[in-house]
Amino acid sequence: MRRGAVTVLCLVQFVDVLGVTSATTAIPAILEGVGAPASAAGPLATVYAMFFGGVLILGARLGDLFGHRRILLIGIGMFGAVSVLGATAALWGGAALAVVLVARALQGAAAALSVPSALRLLLAATPDESRRHGALAAWSATGAAAGASGFLVGGLLVQAFGWPAVFWVNLPLAAGLLAGIALTVRHRPEPTERVPLDLPGAALLILAVMAVIAGAAWLEQPATLLLGFAAMAVGLVLGALLVVRLRTARAPLIPAAAIHSRTLRHGTALSFVNTATTSSTAVLATLFLQERLGLEPVATGLTLMALSVAVILTSTTTRWLLARLSAYAVSGIGIGLIALGCLLLALTVGTWWGVLVGVTLAGAGLGLSSVAATTIGTTVPDELAGSASGILNTGAQLGTALGTSALVLVASLAGVGAGWLSAAVIAAATAVWCLLPLQARERELSGSGSTGR
Repeated sequence: MRRGAVTVLCLVQFVDVLGVTSATTAIPAILEGVGAPASAAGPLATVYAMFFGGVLILGARLGDLFGHRRILLIGIGMFGAVSVLGATAALWGGAALAVVLVARALQGAAAALSVPSALRLLLAATPDESRRHGALAAWSATGAAAGASGFLVGGLLVQAFGWPAVFWVNLPLAAGLLAGIALTVRHRPEPTERVPLDLPGAALLILAVMAVIAGAAWLEQPATLLLGFAAMAVGLVLGALLVVRLRTARAPLIPAAAIHSRTLRHGTALSFVNTATTSSTAVLATLFLQERLGLEPVATGLTLMALSVAVILTSTTTRWLLARLSAYAVSGIGIGLIALGCLLLALTVGTWWGVLVGVTLAGAGLGLSSVAATTIGTTVPDELAGSASGILNTGAQLGTALGTSALVLVASLAGVGAGWLSAAVIAAATAVWCLLPLQARERELSGSGSTGR
């Protein structure tokens, strides 16, 4: 890899996350611009996540089979191209809403092609353990920075140029990334053995993840509660069929070695808990600040930026911590901070300062635990690194969807404090799990091998 490769690869993460949050801010303006009813806001908000979460593992597998640099370039090119489709949706008349939904779906699929390969190439660019910790910290901080700035950027673009601008802006960003990758990211050796792609397994995985994410979103609204449970049930059935397929296929979509890797399973579980607790906390805080405390959306956004800023600040310390502590210990400390932040939110319900301090603590914990979880999950043999990146990101996406829907449901039944308390209990139990059997886990981590070596 040439100098600057890590920066360019982290910018892939930035652009993909920015595409989520900036377009989310623009949803009311998009609905007005294409003449769609307010009921279309739900599908418009979830379709990106459905395709992103569903296609991640397939994207990682395609990178393994055809080269991660090639798949990354295809994903970024596709992201820019379909953004033009979204920007010009109003020209399609009565089909404008459908065109926007298709554009968002294809953007999610393009991001799912890009992110696993970008992470895999980032690991390959940093074979030295210390540099890798720094690169993973930068990866997490970049995502947090995009999350923090995306809402503001989206609002400014809509106000200054109209809603199509949140799509048009992706075109120059994609062009810049393509140029940066061409200049800094070298080809990795092509695989010597061509394994057929498990298309039935890919279809089952995509449909299962999509059903779960859609069902989780529907569970948040009383009017679609039954539909949500039905979608979740379909997702579980498809997941069971996927397990059968993975056990019987000659060349399964997820290699058997990846399924049996304890570090990959642990890293994925930790990634799930990270997003399940912090994403749900942020959503509940957003609703609480606006509905209970009466804050304007801008003031709410500025308050919640504390979470992302804290992620950026603490993720930069992980390189120092991981040089001195086990990744499990760092993850346990981080998730413990998330638990503390959620507990403070539950104990100070009704106060603005409680939300500010609580989300800041949660963000500080997320900055530590996200880097540590990725370190654990990518401590696998080199041939599994691509699959690992897709599996880890899928775990995080499912954590966001399921955690948010579950805790919003708890909050609707027992109050927002109960939702935050539930997140605190989940995080605290996970932190204890990380820290108690520490010696055995440290030996396991050191004996698993690491990527890119």
